[in-house]
Amino acid sequence: MSKNHEATSLRDCLCGSVGPTLVGQRVTVCGWVAKRREHGEHLAFLDVRDRSGILQVVVDGSVDARSEYVVRVTGVVSHRPEGTVNERLATGEVELTECDVEILSAAEAPPFQLDDRVEIDEQVRLRHRFLDLRREKMQYNLRLRAAVNRSLRAAMDAQGFCEVETPLLWAPTPEGAREFVVPSRLHPGEFYVLPQSPQIAKQLLMVGGFDRYYQIARCMRDEDLRADRQFEFTQLDVEASFVTQDDVMGFVSRAVLDAAEEATGVRPGTIESMTWAQALDLYGTDKPDLRFAMLLHDLSNVFASTEVKAFAAATVKAMRVPGGAAMTRSRLDQLTDQAKELGAKGLAWFRVTAEGLDSPLARFLSETEAAAIAGVDDAQVGDIVLCVADEYANACKFLGALRVTLGSPPVSEGPHRYVWVTEFPLFEGIDEDGNPQAAHHPFTMPHPDDLDLIETDPVKVRSQAYDLVLNGWELGSGSVRIHRADIQSRVFKALGITDEEAQGRFGFLLGAFRFGAPPHAGFAFGIDRLVAIFAGEENIREVIAFPKTQSGTDLMTGAPKDITARQIRELHLKFAPKGS
Repeated sequence: MSKNHEATSLRDCLCGSVGPTLVGQRVTVCGWVAKRREHGEHLAFLDVRDRSGILQVVVDGSVDARSEYVVRVTGVVSHRPEGTVNERLATGEVELTECDVEILSAAEAPPFQLDDRVEIDEQVRLRHRFLDLRREKMQYNLRLRAAVNRSLRAAMDAQGFCEVETPLLWAPTPEGAREFVVPSRLHPGEFYVLPQSPQIAKQLLMVGGFDRYYQIARCMRDEDLRADRQFEFTQLDVEASFVTQDDVMGFVSRAVLDAAEEATGVRPGTIESMTWAQALDLYGTDKPDLRFAMLLHDLSNVFASTEVKAFAAATVKAMRVPGGAAMTRSRLDQLTDQAKELGAKGLAWFRVTAEGLDSPLARFLSETEAAAIAGVDDAQVGDIVLCVADEYANACKFLGALRVTLGSPPVSEGPHRYVWVTEFPLFEGIDEDGNPQAAHHPFTMPHPDDLDLIETDPVKVRSQAYDLVLNGWELGSGSVRIHRADIQSRVFKALGITDEEAQGRFGFLLGAFRFGAPPHAGFAFGIDRLVAIFAGEENIREVIAFPKTQSGTDLMTGAPKDITARQIRELHLKFAPKGS
């Protein structure tokens, strides 16, 4: 038998590569015993599993190889007897016979089945993650992740980007998220932080003339965990000089579409785009899920002079729910409670029937108002129309949340719908000192048409910032950066940042800009989230080898843990009493 790239000193090939073309040849495979079946005293069948699949091994005589033992098997590839072919296995037409079995490592009985046939408590899985990783689903997910990473690297290399590694020990940065702090042994009382992102480092690379940079970067944020967030995450980080927003979106689109084709076998079409204002108006969110309709409609003009108190607000937004008339009153009460928990004053609902609108509020509506509600999105008999009245942004947000609750399919269902969301506000809200707050980092370039509004009406200033969204999950964000000192000064002043504060917080970056900063822009998106969607997983823990739990603990290692008294002394640490 010819050698292949999977051959080693211990094996000739992988279990999953053994097929009819090798019949008659003697081969050696290695793996774990997935299952053992005995036929009398002198015949045993072992299913041997490695990363490529499962191969049936027929052993004459007894063999002490139980579940999850690690074995090395040498035997002759043979056709399975007629009527015993297993079509569920890629190797189901063949088996190994005349076998010699060598036990390389014994194993205790595992605490759960590894064949994906039963649901396993996640706490148990994470406590024994090294066993969980043997399961077919986890093998698939992590190998899918590796394939996506390879595709992303190839796409960036093909577009002239240079991969550069940036530091993991960094200075504190004002990016908004809480940082993990690392005490310095050599500089008592001083600290590094683990990077939230390589944001400032990659901008310095642009000043350094690298022109096009990328990195598959490890980032850390000490924020609460959820289904799409871990303390540690991995992102494709990109920055380029002498480019526009459209250029960067083009670079990233190619990388994402290449990865999608690698992962799914199908290349998506061109990624569509909409502004932040359009996304809020139509979907009630800046992370729109385009897999389903249920668009928001504005009825404010119709209700401008209404006598119905429930609609006496600046904005009235409505949404048709196809087939929603079948919802029970208790379900409608649940939706009303959800809207109130979000901050809405209430939720109005109208069933569309052959006789007209069915609702406690229907009799108070004018003919014009009733006709407008019944005409939302060409509502049909059997539908229901939900309405929220509030300030514009609130009405959109509240109804947008209900849209997701009622319409969003699971991650594993439906097509992959990408969308770029552009023209985010540069500022959001006003702080207690009357200064606007940066919606992104303070180096985001304002929209050129809105520069004159920075001093006069900052909350109306749009930014050259852009997000990539997939199926309602924000994959990542980017922006054109400010490289001009005059514009940077105006933004700092609007934010209430003095020259002294700017120098103290951003001095090394601003100092570098004095030596010739090219126009530049960048982007970063979460690889964990992208792979999770490709794998049909609702939680990014399922595509991370060693994740943390929702409470931030590592059940396998027991982290976080106490450190030794010697380490405490060396790091010059002092602790306040617990509970103080």
